[in-house]
Amino acid sequence: MSDPAGDAAGRVLRTVGQDAPAPHRVVYRWDLDKTYLRTEFDTLRDLLRTAFESPRRKRTVPGAATLLRELGATGPASVFVLSGSPESMRRALEAKLRLDGVRWDELVLKPSLRRLLQGDFRFLKDQLGYKLGALLRARAGLEPGVQEVLFGDDAEQDAFVYSLYAELCAGRMGTEELAKVLRVARLDEERHLPELLELAAAVPRAEAVRRIFIHLDRLSAPTRFEPFGTRLCAFFNYFQPAAVLVEEGLLPAASALRVGLELVERDGFSVHALAASLQDLVDRGQLGRPGLVALHDGLEAFGGSERRLFGSALGALGEALRSLRQSAPEVVRVTLPEVNFVRLYEAEQQRWRAAKARVRASRG
Repeated sequence: MSDPAGDAAGRVLRTVGQDAPAPHRVVYRWDLDKTYLRTEFDTLRDLLRTAFESPRRKRTVPGAATLLRELGATGPASVFVLSGSPESMRRALEAKLRLDGVRWDELVLKPSLRRLLQGDFRFLKDQLGYKLGALLRARAGLEPGVQEVLFGDDAEQDAFVYSLYAELCAGRMGTEELAKVLRVARLDEERHLPELLELAAAVPRAEAVRRIFIHLDRLSAPTRFEPFGTRLCAFFNYFQPAAVLVEEGLLPAASALRVGLELVERDGFSVHALAASLQDLVDRGQLGRPGLVALHDGLEAFGGSERRLFGSALGALGEALRSLRQSAPEVVRVTLPEVNFVRLYEAEQQRWRAAKARVRASRG
């Protein structure tokens, strides 16, 4: 079978760590369900329970709140939360973020009820058009030099939507090709397609998307995302994107270590699991020696109270980092294959349906 992405080698976009933007020139965009919150929405019962669940009962994906707080402390341009949850859940979701100590600048939710009353029934299931439109509108208000880091998950279409958005911003995809993708996705030709094409045509052209992180909530194989290139980093736990952001120059090493060590302290992870997570990133070309050296040196930043809290985990992690950096590459490059988004959408659609069917079958 031919590769829907085209040339797997692709072009080199940049070397990791070079030309890192200042924190105030970076926007972090986060999905909520299955990226930040451990939400189930595969059945009607799931949807009803989620809709009426109190903020205190909502569960956060381990490490997500810690990473968001640490990123917020760097002084980014903004933290933009984009969710497919309905607008009616705003109060509960905002209360949950406040409980977790997370600050955000904008929270965009899906206007499902309003669209339903307008007779737009297809909008309820549309993720591509809704998220792509929200991203393009948000980008229109930014200066071209501002870069973005996007967080999503493998339960829906985040990897596809984010990559499509990145190519539109960079100018490597035009409106004619976008129209083909939107038609394959069966977006409404009268209501949604013209608006999205207009937004795409007006967006300032720049290499805007620095990184895409996809949480493997469904435990998809990372190889599934190879057609999107190494700009996209699929991850099993939040210590992984934290480590990559250290090498990118966007996060202090001590902040990333705090994410990992809290996974050990609060969520039952072992230091061995953290080390295996880093080795996985090295093997997939996402992390190199500079990032590992920075993480090792960052252990010195932990003072007495944190050393007492994390105990022997600090020493064990230091040993693991010294070992890992010996075999890690000195240079990691972000690459991007030539992507045929029409063919890739068709392939991804089959995977989304199969994954949902497996989850529903496993839960009866």
